[in-house]
Amino acid sequence: MLATAISANRLSSIGTYNLFSYLNPLNPFVEHVRGLCVLLGAIRYQCSVPSVTQIADGARTNHHEFSRWHNGGGTFHKSACVDPTAIIEIGSIVHSEAVLDANVHVGSGTVIGPAVTVGQSTKIGYNVSLSNCTIGDSCLIHNGVCIGQDGFGFSVDEQGSMMKKPQLLNAKIGNHVEIGANTCIDRGSWRDTVIGDHSKIDNLVQIGHNVVIGKSCLLCGQVGIAGSVTIGDYVTLGGRVAVRDHASITSKVRLAANSCVTKDITEPGDYGGFPAVPIHQWRRQVANLYSHLSKKSIS
Repeated sequence: MLATAISANRLSSIGTYNLFSYLNPLNPFVEHVRGLCVLLGAIRYQCSVPSVTQIADGARTNHHEFSRWHNGGGTFHKSACVDPTAIIEIGSIVHSEAVLDANVHVGSGTVIGPAVTVGQSTKIGYNVSLSNCTIGDSCLIHNGVCIGQDGFGFSVDEQGSMMKKPQLLNAKIGNHVEIGANTCIDRGSWRDTVIGDHSKIDNLVQIGHNVVIGKSCLLCGQVGIAGSVTIGDYVTLGGRVAVRDHASITSKVRLAANSCVTKDITEPGDYGGFPAVPIHQWRRQVANLYSHLSKKSIS
């Protein structure tokens, strides 16, 4: 019996595969089983590794048209126009008709959707999703950013059911723009969503569909901009500022943290509060509130 011929300790040290050679290396049956073990191991490995077919999406995509990029090991579609100097890191994918200009760097896990254009010297971090958009030159897109997905637009039908509004336009990012981690910028529905040149956006910012932001704007963390907002040039939004839909903010406006814009701002200057008012007016409101609370606590 096998159990009497070989001890349990010896079995564990030999292993399943080498056991056949240990018993009788010249037996044809043993050789056949050995080959079967090798084949099963190869199948298990192949099933555990994502193939190009698994990572490429789209019902109209021919998955055999994807290849490995020579500079970084990522995957690209044969119809994509990729400059030879571009780096596509392993685990990232560039879909059909996308354009990557010179010295673009695409981090692992990033998806560049069909017909997306990325300008020269732009750096894209890990796990970024780009679709229905164009990215300008010398931009910096940090990890987890999503650009070009559908905006949040619905209507209510006669039965009270929510009906999705078409979101068919694009998002356009200018030159020298920096976008912080996990920020989301939606595509347009009735006009393109636009981020102007040299604007800087912090982490965790939400920019809704049809928003137009001018050049050299600064958006701090957790800012939320509802759909169809228009913002001029040189505007600064402090942390957690909220802007209601269809509002307009003129150029050279600064908003204090936690402010909420509920109507158009037509004059340059500093604003704060909920609703946002000129900064000196907001400070008077805060001072009066503290004075009232102090008198109340004393009495």
